[in-house]
Amino acid sequence: MRAVALLGNSALMSDEPLHALALVCSLSPSPTESSSELLASQLLDALTEFGVTGESLRVVDYEIKPGVALDMGQGDAWPSIRERVMGADILIMATPTWMGQPSSVCQQVLERLDAELSETDDAGRLLTYGKVAACVVVGNEDGAHHISAILYQVLSDVGFTIPAGGVTYWNGAAMHRTDYKDLDSIPDEVASTTKTLAAHSAHLARILRAEPYPAMA
Repeated sequence: MRAVALLGNSALMSDEPLHALALVCSLSPSPTESSSELLASQLLDALTEFGVTGESLRVVDYEIKPGVALDMGQGDAWPSIRERVMGADILIMATPTWMGQPSSVCQQVLERLDAELSETDDAGRLLTYGKVAACVVVGNEDGAHHISAILYQVLSDVGFTIPAGGVTYWNGAAMHRTDYKDLDSIPDEVASTTKTLAAHSAHLARILRAEPYPAMA
């Protein structure tokens, strides 16, 4: 009965916009074209249909120091990026596939998110508990399922909630050189998956806004 009541909660139908932030973990700095950024932008566009505003940043354009603290000292750009992460309802992690793994830039972001395990509110909840995380993976080799599994585990571990079907991805033909950005059109399967992910992410974010996780005892 409680689930039914939740679905009828007027807060879930609120027109108040949600906000999404895409962290694009391409190895190529701006303004180089990026397949990761392209698919992330398509997810952000899809989210607008569900009342979600959005922005993206290419992580490699910033100096993020290695470490697992909130602030690694002078010159570290992570604190300003983290502020934008904490201001978003939905975090999109977008990464290319390199040798079947997420990019080193993506790994660095995940390491910096480790600091969130020490940040709690007055009720003992991680500050990330009300936030949704969605994933974007591209590559001209296999590995999207493996990478999304890595991202799901880390993002959930540091407090984000993963929606059903939490990733949109594209893998090119094995041992070929075509990139997602070089396709003449968006494959129907990718477009459908991206729209579904947008719908699920927005829906889940509204539920968490209306009904936060319980306080820790």
